[in-house]
Amino acid sequence: MAVIVSDTTPLNYLVLIGAVEILPRLYTRVLIPPAVWSELNNRKTPEPIRGWLAQSPSWLEVVNPTLRLDPALSHLDAGELQAITLALEHRAQLLLLDERDGTMAAQERGLTVTGTLGVLDRAAELGWVDLPAMFDRLRQTTFRSPLRVMTFLLEQDAERRKKPK
Repeated sequence: MAVIVSDTTPLNYLVLIGAVEILPRLYTRVLIPPAVWSELNNRKTPEPIRGWLAQSPSWLEVVNPTLRLDPALSHLDAGELQAITLALEHRAQLLLLDERDGTMAAQERGLTVTGTLGVLDRAAELGWVDLPAMFDRLRQTTFRSPLRVMTFLLEQDAERRKKPK
């Protein structure tokens, strides 16, 4: 079974837009480090996310990284740092991460990274979600992404939908 590790933001936004159940369909099981759990459970985190976490699904597993944290990553927040460390330790097939600095650091260490948009795009490719509707929901949150990325993915999705099945 492939190992998938997630940082805070993909889980946060997938819960907020009602699409978090895509994750176990795509990946079966998702590992998160304790710092990600803490960030999701922070009192400043929106209630829907804390409520979801309080009834944590069986496919979400909190795993403490045992590797020494890389001091070169000290500029990242605790969730990103621990998620990258956990992904390296477990030789994760994929790391779910949205932040640019964290993504660059993970890729420099040989990790494959995708974010919230990548998860939604993959689910749309499989016919599980309506990508324009998901992006509309994302735009109603605090999610930030370069407009050109969302536009490109929407154009790709429109082309996919034109092709006969």
